[in-house]
Amino acid sequence: MPQFRLLPRKAWAALLTQLLQPPRAASTGAVHCHSQVAEAVLPSQLKPHQEKTNFIIKTPKGTRDLSPQQMVVREKILDTVVSCFKRHGAKGLDTPAFELTEVLTEKYGEDSGLIYDLKDQGGELLSLRYDLTVPFARYLAMNKVKKMKRYHVGKVWRRENPTIVQGRYREFCQCDFDIAGQFDPMIPDAECLKIMCEILSGLQLGDFLIKVNDRRIVDGMFAVCGVPESKIRAICSSIDKLDKMSWKDVRHEMVAKKDLAPEVADRIGDYVQCHGGVSLVEQMLQDPRLSQNKQALKGLGDLKLLFEYVTLFGIAEKVSFDLSLARGLDYYTGLIYEAVLLQTPAQAGEQSLNVGSVAAGGRYDGLVGMFDPKGYNVPCVGLSIGVERIFYIVEQRMKTFGEKVRTTETEVFVATPQKNFLQERLKLIAELWDAGIKAEMLYKNNPKLLTQLHYCENMGIPLVVIIGEQELREGILKLRSVTSREEVAIKREHLVAEIQKRLKSES
Repeated sequence: MPQFRLLPRKAWAALLTQLLQPPRAASTGAVHCHSQVAEAVLPSQLKPHQEKTNFIIKTPKGTRDLSPQQMVVREKILDTVVSCFKRHGAKGLDTPAFELTEVLTEKYGEDSGLIYDLKDQGGELLSLRYDLTVPFARYLAMNKVKKMKRYHVGKVWRRENPTIVQGRYREFCQCDFDIAGQFDPMIPDAECLKIMCEILSGLQLGDFLIKVNDRRIVDGMFAVCGVPESKIRAICSSIDKLDKMSWKDVRHEMVAKKDLAPEVADRIGDYVQCHGGVSLVEQMLQDPRLSQNKQALKGLGDLKLLFEYVTLFGIAEKVSFDLSLARGLDYYTGLIYEAVLLQTPAQAGEQSLNVGSVAAGGRYDGLVGMFDPKGYNVPCVGLSIGVERIFYIVEQRMKTFGEKVRTTETEVFVATPQKNFLQERLKLIAELWDAGIKAEMLYKNNPKLLTQLHYCENMGIPLVVIIGEQELREGILKLRSVTSREEVAIKREHLVAEIQKRLKSES
């Protein structure tokens, strides 16, 4: 058995010091050993870096960064949307970005394949939320909420091949408004249509139309046309593509890819190419085939009532009964609707932008019951605003006309024409901040006055407060308008009041 001899403490210290020293050209045996270890370790450490030489820095497919300029535009759009939701009495709500996978499965029909599944983390199977509606229904069931008017702004994720040129992404923001609870027919539904009109009018996107239909009418139409029950959802998904494809192509998909009988497809075609107002509802109520279906009759009766309410709201001319609207999501049970832009603002130099629907929604009376152990249902109706598509339209318009955007809200800039005035500037800017005034200064000890004034012009800052030796001596400050370049002397104690007065008059 080998014998080990303990070294004295001083010897250990000396040996450790020697081993930890960096290698030299003329090295001792111990240090030479350290050098060999270094040569053995370093290549393995460097290998990952060598492999990254061809690494491309980019955002994942279907996602993007938003610049400060884009964020300003986006926030203005969101402010318009959310302020409308609040005007109608909605409360804010937020839910997790991911849900248990079982919460999301079997809620989206053919679109379920677009759900992003996550790896098993800690014994739970999770998925990124596909929309904000199913999480809302889960929240209502979990918390036993029977009535609620809520709005929710948040990101959702869909694993599809996005068309970014049309404002479509894998990760995108949705703005939802929903009314949950048992109420008299079509009153909440009509309010949802009114909200869509208010938002789209407020955003000034151009002329638009809200297409409406009812899933009971769609299902009744399929039944009287002879669509097998097992194919209803698949055919519904095909019909929903009529805003992007011609009837000929949709018919081909139903017959060739989904094995629908040609004569059944032709009967469907007689209906889905019809659209109009309340007169079309009356016509369908008299239709010899559709009027024989109880589901369709109930849906048509509710649509007639809806047109009565939207007329009272003053938006009837914006609403069209369109039998081609199907909305493929499985959870819709009654009224469905979709807002489309008829055209983007037709001005010189602008291109026609085809972005599809910019808002959509409908009634989903059975979704909450799917989460309740006793199957207790809470009737719901809601809408979702397509922020990304609206943002795309506004962004393209701004590019066309060269519109500039202020990326900050700074109201006042603190400047000096002299050296060694950093302390005075810091005291002054703190005074402005404490008064709630948005203020900036350059982070330099001795900036040039011209540099400071140029910064204000470039950033669109309206006012400049100038402090120097003379001003300090006389107890005054100079307040300069950036646009007119006019300067006035103001007593230090009156500065905040004068700035607030000017800002109020400009707003």
